[in-house]
Amino acid sequence: MLLAVSSLALALPGALPTRAQAAGERPAPAPPRVSRTAGGLALTVPPSGNAPGYVVDVTTAQLELSTRRSGTSVLATAAGDTGALRFRLGGSWQHATRVTGWTWRGGTLTLTADTTADGATVEARLTPSADRYSLDWNVKGAVPDRLGLAYDLKSAGHWYGHGEAETPQGGPGTDQPWPLDSGEVVHPSFSPSSYDMIDPFWYTSSATGLRVDTGHVMDVSINGGMDGIGRFDIESADPYKATVFVESTPLEVYRDYVGIVGKPARSDATYEQYAKPVWNSWAQFYTHVDQARLLDYAQDLHDNGLSGHTLQLDDKWESDYGNMTFDAKAYPDPRAMSDKIHQLGFDFGLWVTLWINLDSDQYRYAADHGYLLKDAGDTTKPCTVTWWNGTAGIVDLGNPEAKAWYVGRLGKLMSSYDIDGLKFDTRFFDDKCAPHEGYQPTDYQRLGAELADRFDLQGVGIRVHWDSTAHRAGFVTRQVDKGTGWNSLRASVTQNLAISTIGYPFVTTDMIGGSSSEPPPSKQVLVRWAQSAALQPLMYSSTSPVDTIDVTTGKKVTYDRQTIDLYRKAIARHERLAPYIWDQVRQTVKTGDPIMRPLFFDFPRDTAAYTITDEWMLGPAVLAALQLTDRATRTVHLPPGIWYDVNHGTVIHGPRTLPAYPAPLGVTPAFVNLRAQGAAKALRALRGADDPVPLALKTPSP
Repeated sequence: MLLAVSSLALALPGALPTRAQAAGERPAPAPPRVSRTAGGLALTVPPSGNAPGYVVDVTTAQLELSTRRSGTSVLATAAGDTGALRFRLGGSWQHATRVTGWTWRGGTLTLTADTTADGATVEARLTPSADRYSLDWNVKGAVPDRLGLAYDLKSAGHWYGHGEAETPQGGPGTDQPWPLDSGEVVHPSFSPSSYDMIDPFWYTSSATGLRVDTGHVMDVSINGGMDGIGRFDIESADPYKATVFVESTPLEVYRDYVGIVGKPARSDATYEQYAKPVWNSWAQFYTHVDQARLLDYAQDLHDNGLSGHTLQLDDKWESDYGNMTFDAKAYPDPRAMSDKIHQLGFDFGLWVTLWINLDSDQYRYAADHGYLLKDAGDTTKPCTVTWWNGTAGIVDLGNPEAKAWYVGRLGKLMSSYDIDGLKFDTRFFDDKCAPHEGYQPTDYQRLGAELADRFDLQGVGIRVHWDSTAHRAGFVTRQVDKGTGWNSLRASVTQNLAISTIGYPFVTTDMIGGSSSEPPPSKQVLVRWAQSAALQPLMYSSTSPVDTIDVTTGKKVTYDRQTIDLYRKAIARHERLAPYIWDQVRQTVKTGDPIMRPLFFDFPRDTAAYTITDEWMLGPAVLAALQLTDRATRTVHLPPGIWYDVNHGTVIHGPRTLPAYPAPLGVTPAFVNLRAQGAAKALRALRGADDPVPLALKTPSP
C-alpha cells in the first residue's frame, strides 16, 4: 500500500520530492518502448539529457521506416517499388514487403518480412539508444550479391557528408554539389581503397545522419537522375549494419559520428606549415620538370617575396617509377639542387609512391621477394594496376619485410639528398589485389597512415580515409586534382566543407589555381583561389603568379605585377591569421570539430545557411564570403550576430542580406563575429594592424 501511494505521489503536480530528487539526482530516463499503431508499430525513445528523443514508425503492410522528432518526420526510407530494404539477386533488385512477425526483447526490435523474391525473407533488427539507433538486417533463404538501403531524400531536408563526390557533371574535379541533393551523386566504386577522400557517413539539415559500417565496396547514388532517392548499396551478402543518428542540430550529428570514428590526436602539420604556403611543382610543370626549371621556379618565388615554408619536387624526378633514383639527365646534381633550395629559405620535399612500374629495375626484385600485393584472382602472381604513369605493382605494407625494405630505401634517399619531407601519392591498396594474410582491404588505410606518420608531410598531407586510424592521425587532407576554371574553384570550397564535416578537419584545397592538365588559370581565377585559400586552414600552392607553362601548348605564360602583388597580399593575410588558425587547430584536437565549416554548424536555426555554397566559417569568429565568380559584386548573407565588416570598417547586426556587395579583384569579403571566441585576434589579423581592437568593437551596443 505504501508503494502504491508513493507511485501516485510521483505522478501528481506539486507532490513532495523523493529522496533521490531531494538529493539533486536526476530521475532515470524512461526506457524505449514499442507500441502498436494503425499503420504498424512505433518504437519510442523518450528525451534524456541533451538527446531530443525520437520515434521510429514501422509500416507493416510493406516494411518501411520513418523517424520522427517532436512529432515531425525527419528521415524516411523510400516507399513503393523502390524498396526500403533492398537486395540484388540474379541481377534483379528485390525488396522487403509485408512484415510477418516482430518481437521486442532485450532492447532490440526484431522484424521479419516477406520479399519480392520467392523463398527469400528479411530479418531486421532495430536497437535504440538515446540519440541513435542501429539498423542491422540480412536476407534468409537466398544469397544476394548486394544489400542496400534507400531513403526519400526530401524527408530529411538537405543531405551533406560523403566526401569527394563523383557526379555526372564532372565531380569531384569540377563539381561538388552542396548540398548533395542539389545535384546528382553517382558513385559506383565507393570503397575503402578509393583514391577519393570518402567516408560512409551522411547527415541532413533535419539533424539526422546515416553511417554504414562496412569494409566492402559500396554503390552510392544520391539524387541520381534527379529521382529524389538516396541509395546506399553494399557489394556483399554480409548483414547490413547501419547507424541512424537523431539529434537537435547537424553539428551534434557530426559529433556523434566523430565519437565513433575518433578525433585527431594531434595535427601532423606544424605552426609554420599552417602559417605559410607550400610550393609544389606539379601544376607549374607537370612531368616536364628538371633541375634547371625547378631552381628557376624557386628563385622567382624568392625574388618576388612569395614566401613559403617548403618547395616540393613532384612527379617526375625518378629514372623509372619505383627506382627511387634521380633521372641523371634531368637532374645532374640533385644534392646541389637541394642545397640551393635550402639557401633560398625553403625546406625541400619530394613526391613518392608505393607503385613500382613493371619497367623499373626494382620491380623484379620486389616481385621475387614477395614484396608486392598479390592478384585477387591468382595469388601466385603480383597484382598489377594501370595508372597515369603506366602499369605497376604495389608494395604490400601488410608484409613487414616489404615495409622495412621500402622505408629503408626512403631513408637512404632522404639522407643522400638532404630531403626534409615527402608527399605520398597514389593509393596503398587496389580492389583488384588480395590483402596480405591476416589483413582486410580496410587495414591498408591504417597501414598507409602508419607509414606516412613516420615522415614530415610538409602540410600537403595524405589521402587516407574510412579507417579510424586515418581520423585519429590528424593528417592534413588535400583534395583530388581540380581543373583551372571557376567551376573547379567553387568545387574546391564545397568539397572542403564536405571533407571537413566527415571527420578530416585539417583541409587544404587542390593546388591554388588548379591543375588537371588544363591550360593555366586566368589571372582572375588564380588570384581569387589564393584569396579563398588564405581564409582556409592551409595554403597549397603551385602555379607561380610570376609565370608558368601552358601544359597544352608548352608555351610560357606570364602574369602581370598586380597578380603577383595580390597573391603576395593573400599570403600575408593568411600568415597574420596563423595565430587564430593555430588556436582552432588546438581546439579541434580537443573537440574534433572542423575548422572550416558550413555556416549552419554555428547557426543551425538560420534556414538560409543550409544552401549557401560560397560562404564558410573559419573557426567561430571569421565568416569568409569570397568572390568565386568573375563578377565584381556578390550577395552576402550574415547569420544572427554582430558582425564587423573588415573591408568597410562597419558593424552590421544580423541576420541580414547584403545585395551587390562590392568585391572587385583586390577585395576579399570577410566578417568577424564580434561576440565569438577569438574575435579580437581574428580582427587584428584581418584589419592588418598591430593596434588593439577598440573596446567599442569588442562590446558593440545592440
